[in-house]
Amino acid sequence: MALDGIVIKSLVDELQQCIGARIHKIHQPTNQELVFGIRGNGMSGKLLLSANPTYPRVHFTNATYINPLEAPMFCMLMRKYCEGGVIERITQVGRERIIHIDVRHRDEVGDTSFKRIIVELMGRHSNIILIDPDTNTVHDGIQHVTPAVSSYRIVMPGSSYTPPPEQNKLDPLAVNTKEQFSDALHRDDEQASITSKTLVGSFSGFSPLLANEIIYRAITKQHDQWLGATERPLQLDGQLRVDHIDDLWSSFKHMMETVQQQQFRPMIVKETARDKQYFSVVALTHIDGSFTEYRAVSEVLEAFYGDKAERDTVKQRAGDLIRFVTNEISKNEQKLVKLQHTYDEAQDADRYRIMGELITAYMHQIKRGDESVDLVNYYDENGAILHVLLDPQLTPSENAQRYFKRYTKQKNSQVSVMEQIELTNRELEYFSTLLQQLELASLSDIEEIREELVAGGYLRERVKKGAKRKKSNKPQLLCYTSSEGIDIYVGKNNLQNEYVTNRLANSNDTWLHTKDIPGSHVVIRSNEFGNPTLEEAAMLAAYYSQAKSSSMVPVDYTLIRHVKKPSGAKPGFVIYDQQKTVYITPDEEKLKALPHTVK
Repeated sequence: MALDGIVIKSLVDELQQCIGARIHKIHQPTNQELVFGIRGNGMSGKLLLSANPTYPRVHFTNATYINPLEAPMFCMLMRKYCEGGVIERITQVGRERIIHIDVRHRDEVGDTSFKRIIVELMGRHSNIILIDPDTNTVHDGIQHVTPAVSSYRIVMPGSSYTPPPEQNKLDPLAVNTKEQFSDALHRDDEQASITSKTLVGSFSGFSPLLANEIIYRAITKQHDQWLGATERPLQLDGQLRVDHIDDLWSSFKHMMETVQQQQFRPMIVKETARDKQYFSVVALTHIDGSFTEYRAVSEVLEAFYGDKAERDTVKQRAGDLIRFVTNEISKNEQKLVKLQHTYDEAQDADRYRIMGELITAYMHQIKRGDESVDLVNYYDENGAILHVLLDPQLTPSENAQRYFKRYTKQKNSQVSVMEQIELTNRELEYFSTLLQQLELASLSDIEEIREELVAGGYLRERVKKGAKRKKSNKPQLLCYTSSEGIDIYVGKNNLQNEYVTNRLANSNDTWLHTKDIPGSHVVIRSNEFGNPTLEEAAMLAAYYSQAKSSSMVPVDYTLIRHVKKPSGAKPGFVIYDQQKTVYITPDEEKLKALPHTVK
């Protein structure tokens, strides 16, 4: 479901608990997002404001964000005017996707001033703008809009704030009678059927999904099931239509009364037929599928958008690393093919020795200047004739020595080529592991992987102006708590893998890893646990591996004392013995339900 005006209404209602609280911290983890630390008046939490063009949203969050070493200019401006300020009011503009947050703040000399944070959640046109409400002057926006970008309005420091163009639609919550409703639709009873497109074009804040739900309820006339229905009563194909204005008005009125009374049902619905997900603040009875309900709108938005937004941000930040690692894998695969060809050729080394010995044995039959000679191969059971090429400028003895040298060279090359093949296979395994880690990495994990590649001499260190972030000897670790209350640590990159396995774990802790598949090191921090903990740890090992989407993934487990890192091995590489193997299918929902934190 789109983040429509009705969802924004439910969200603004939820955000009213921030009224009277202070904005005690402001961070800008990405170019398009702000995170406010909110405290006071019985409230404590983090509020995310995102102008992400794909996933714009506002909601409370429990996620951990990695902030840049130097705060961006917009963040510094927000801190100057809003940090320490009290939130006076949070409102929605009509039923539009625009939220106003009014803040009362004291400046450096103690004078009280008022600022307004305007959050426009409009896809690629999304923005977060700070203005002076008394003069309507823009202090700045997280996205600048210049005359070259828009001829309608400018969002630049010092310009006057102009709201987005009005759509001239009616606020659905202001419709109180059937006559108003019918007039808003611009129809009379003689006109054709009403579709979701009609409702979306007539009322502000309506998405096609919500419009389809209203029409569907009008069609089924099962009003008694609206608040409790969890299954789709009947199947309708194609465009939903309704012919009777009375039924549609009744359905619309009931829905708007539910919204006015804040009787929301935040949920995520997964459609069975298309394996597609929607989120909503009302029951979606027209969709055939399973649903998960949440206590608050923020929880829905975090569950629906959080992972997607983070994955997109990670891909942007890690784009150069992914390209580098992919290229290294390709180069090593090509190198391996060439080495194998060289090795196959070296297998014929004995052929050159035989030719040298035959020339030596039949030297009396060969004269200088001969270009070739046919000799009986006495090494062959049938005495086959072997055609031997000669260099006419060399003596028979010199030709024999030439073949003996080629034999020695080829024989010696087998050893070096095998060493190169082994090294290349290790490189392939290493970079395949890095690629898998980048696919599952968080923002903090990316920098650790970059540091590892720099330390390994694969990349040059980035030279940045200003102070350097002090490197910690202890990386941030993802820690799950099993259903039996036991800590399970997961290493998401080689730095974390080495710390979890070689420094954090005790000798009697249990270590897990996917069998012959690139993946994370997982450690159960206890020497006593039951099958539920083992199963959950194995599932984590499978989920944080290249076999994440597979079923019946083999996972080895053994005690830490049986896990060793060979001298000179790549980061994260270990050997182990006395292992047992379990087969597990990753269940993402089950793993998300386990308590977890970053330590």
